[in-house]
Amino acid sequence: MPSSKPRQNPVSIVRWTALVEGVSFLVLLGIAMPLKYLAGQPAAVTYTGWVHGALFVALCGMLPWVMIKAGWHWTRAALIVIAALVPFGPFILDPRVRRWESEFSGTPTAPPGKAEPPPK
Repeated sequence: MPSSKPRQNPVSIVRWTALVEGVSFLVLLGIAMPLKYLAGQPAAVTYTGWVHGALFVALCGMLPWVMIKAGWHWTRAALIVIAALVPFGPFILDPRVRRWESEFSGTPTAPPGKAEPPPK
């Protein structure tokens, strides 16, 4: 008997994890670090750094699973890891990851700046 549960898109899970990890990185760099060095509050970095580190490890841990489930080449996973190491990296890579997400789910998307042709 087929399951009524929809197929979960692993690329969506990695995409959202990468975006949350990217926000945590910006909070760490833009809020916690200034609080530590300008306001003398090292606890800001302690807790924000812990959350950011856990999200980064979770993201890296998910990538082998997505590579298997979505049939990705290792270069896609490497791009996601590299983007996670750069401030704003996950947001810059997000349009490409959205295309990979729709590729997995089978829904067509047009590249940025190009309209999709009308259905026939």
